[in-house]
Amino acid sequence: MSQGPRSGLAAVSAALLAMSRHLEVRDVLKTIVASARELLDAQYAALGVPDDHGGFAQFVVDGVSDQQWKAIGPLPRQHGILAAMLQEAQVERLADVRKDPRFEGWPSAHPDMSDFLGLPIRDGDEVIGALFLANKLRPAGGNPPQDACPKPDGSCGFTAEDEELLSILAQHAAIALTNARLYERSRELTIAEERSRLAHELHDAVAQKLFSLRLTAQAAAALVDRDPSRAKGELQQVAVLAAEAADELRAAVVELRPAALDEDGLVATLRTQIQVLDRAHTARVTFDSCGVRALPAAQEEALLRVAQEALHNALRHSGADHVDVTLARRGSGALLRVTDDGSGFDPKTTRRAGRHLGLVSMRDRASGVGGALTVESAPGKGTTIDMEVPGG
Repeated sequence: MSQGPRSGLAAVSAALLAMSRHLEVRDVLKTIVASARELLDAQYAALGVPDDHGGFAQFVVDGVSDQQWKAIGPLPRQHGILAAMLQEAQVERLADVRKDPRFEGWPSAHPDMSDFLGLPIRDGDEVIGALFLANKLRPAGGNPPQDACPKPDGSCGFTAEDEELLSILAQHAAIALTNARLYERSRELTIAEERSRLAHELHDAVAQKLFSLRLTAQAAAALVDRDPSRAKGELQQVAVLAAEAADELRAAVVELRPAALDEDGLVATLRTQIQVLDRAHTARVTFDSCGVRALPAAQEEALLRVAQEALHNALRHSGADHVDVTLARRGSGALLRVTDDGSGFDPKTTRRAGRHLGLVSMRDRASGVGGALTVESAPGKGTTIDMEVPGG
């Protein structure tokens, strides 16, 4: 390559590292396309993922503006030479793609293209994508072309060396894309398992409570006229059973590990959830973070759950006008603080089921990941809940 072997190797290394950083399929596709275009000095790059009908299920481009992409229209499905790449699964290096008999079906708003390099991305014998480059910008000994046109000598601007380099990139792209697909499949299975577990818990716990509640309510209705005193007792039991069912339901839902935590990390997940709570409640709910590093997964989940529980208590029970959540770096770990200006309570004497059980649960979560939880509150003085974790 004209850049020299050392800089060329560094560019290849940077492209491969970029591909390995992402787990979402769409992000991997975008990174592959951008890396290929930059590495081989192409004006345009695209990557198509096949569907089961000879066309593309996904199609990602680089070098085309948003305005151009909107003008081009829908994704290509049965798209001339591009679709042929999936069917014939061979490398194509052309001096002028427009002269190829398979060149057809291109939208009128599509940018002009001349020299073309395309090759399949394989996982074993399966073609899992096709990578395309068009319009070599720096042909050897020349300046970047202003318009798409064949080279003066009729040759393709992309060289055999470019083809070899793109082939290496495609091999690593296959690994990155396969890993991303496996990750997404694993996440789908995890979600399915969580849903199944939740269904069992709802059936075993909440459904039984609701059945008992229904029978008790029917008994109360039958006693209203002939024994009001007993009817009152049955109605009190209805209230107890309803509260227990609500607690069981909330406990089951809280145990679900949110996908957003794996995808976006703790800070982004907290920020999003708190923005939603701020819109949904009359109280002002704010979030601030400072210098927090990535933490072990168990610690991040515990911090998220404690924040959720503390926010639930503050917004549902305290009557607070303001609830502030902060997450700050503390050594190699982090400190979570949830503060409200609500009615407060005495942590030593409160026995209200929801609040008491919530505090026990938060302490258990903190200690379960090697952390510590402290609660400061007093009647009329608001509440501050701190949770510190050690990091990894």
